[in-house]
Amino acid sequence: MSQGLLLTLLILIGAAFIPSLIYLVWIRNTEKFGRKSWIKVFTTFSWGAVFAVIMAVILSLIFIGWISLPALQREYSFLKDKTIQTLIIVCVIAPFVEELAKVLGVFTVRGSLSDKESGLVFGAACGLGFAATENLLYEGSTYMAEGFGSAFISIVIVRSIASTLLHGSASAMAGYGITKGKFEGSHSFIPYYLLAVFMHGSFNFLASTQLLFTTQISLLAFILAVIFALFSIRFVRKKIVKLDRGNV
Repeated sequence: MSQGLLLTLLILIGAAFIPSLIYLVWIRNTEKFGRKSWIKVFTTFSWGAVFAVIMAVILSLIFIGWISLPALQREYSFLKDKTIQTLIIVCVIAPFVEELAKVLGVFTVRGSLSDKESGLVFGAACGLGFAATENLLYEGSTYMAEGFGSAFISIVIVRSIASTLLHGSASAMAGYGITKGKFEGSHSFIPYYLLAVFMHGSFNFLASTQLLFTTQISLLAFILAVIFALFSIRFVRKKIVKLDRGNV
């Protein structure tokens, strides 16, 4: 492997994973009491980055078997194909399958679900891991098409701020449904999973309005998508703080 190729790979991997890892530390350290084990946190992060991605692709292929593989690939090509099928994939199918695949990672550390906020922390870790790999796909595609130019820098910034935080926030809510049900004896997973799907689908719709509307409307919707992602992660952190301090 040439030094140039190695450097390119390191840049792509770093641009995709470093933001998620920074957010992971931020979320994990939101707790003041009973912080979660780094081993468990990275276990769930790894689940999201590897197994959840594989599972999401398989489930997506099952649910959209009537759509050709190139149509699925276009989801990872910045939605250039402006069809209703693409909109359904991005706003309906992807949120359902991805949120399910991500939150299953919480069960890999079920022995460490010691309090309600565990679901928020581990759920966010799953989502951030998934986002890191997804970012690698998007950013890698941009590099292949445009190189390390303005388009690459733009997609890195946008996905690092908006998409990554949204993935972490949505999965955190689904994870919270697991621990809420465990400690309250209620069937909370489905409502919170559906909340995660709604968050994910709404964000994707706002970020994909160029499929339906004019540039001006699309820009406004995109700004709203970024605000939505920032608000969502703020809500998750406030929930962790409230539960954490309330356990003392």
